Amino acid sequence: MVMGPTHSMSGAAAGLAMAAVLPASWGGPQSLPEALVFAGVTAGAALLPDLDMPGSTLARSFGPVSDLLSRVIENSAQAFHNITRSGKDEPVNHGHRTATHTLWFAIAVGLGTTALVSSFGKPAVVGLLFLLLGFALRGLAPKWAKKKGWIAVTGLSAAAALAVWVTVPEAASGVALGAAVFIGVVVHDVGDWLTKRGVPFLGGVVPINGKRWWDFAPPSMLRIRAGGFADQLLLTACTGAVFALSYFLVADPAAVGVSWA
Repeated sequence: MVMGPTHSMSGAAAGLAMAAVLPASWGGPQSLPEALVFAGVTAGAALLPDLDMPGSTLARSFGPVSDLLSRVIENSAQAFHNITRSGKDEPVNHGHRTATHTLWFAIAVGLGTTALVSSFGKPAVVGLLFLLLGFALRGLAPKWAKKKGWIAVTGLSAAAALAVWVTVPEAASGVALGAAVFIGVVVHDVGDWLTKRGVPFLGGVVPINGKRWWDFAPPSMLRIRAGGFADQLLLTACTGAVFALSYFLVADPAAVGVSWA
């Protein structure tokens, strides 16, 4: 898989780009703080699929609570794979890189976010950001997060969530935030699609050559190794995109056509 920083940075870039083009009528951001919320949501959502790895750094983001959640997700993913596999698919004894790396997972968490925010409004937005920003911190600042531990990550995520309570309007769009989560998960899958193993993007539902769990990947010459040169190059490109988009959103929003310019 692509390394966590690359996943998070690519998610942040996607969130800023989405904030720039999403119209207000669809719930798009109407201020810089709201655009940053989108970036935080997509950066965190871009790590969500890897919650299927109990004991991992990501799973320890919020200590025993997130680790327990990871174990539930891993077991559920394993069960989903083994229940939906065809006779040509081998059974698995773990859930990593299965159900959470599919289009169906992206749709499910996106719709779930929309329903949650539409039903509960700002409290749901704050809770969502608290969770996803903690994951984003693990991805964007892995050394700091590992050194400070899950208590520091939890505290910083809570502080940011409280700040959002003040800056995000009551009418935060559930559809827009659901789309942000969906995009974050899809960005993760695209990153893992570039690796040697690929991802089962249509797994469990769409059969290909008699298999329901077919790993999609680019031609072998284009595949990259996690932590390798190409991964670092991709991280650099995504970081550059984040800085460029941030500059325009702050200094010249009209240049990227944002609706609040």
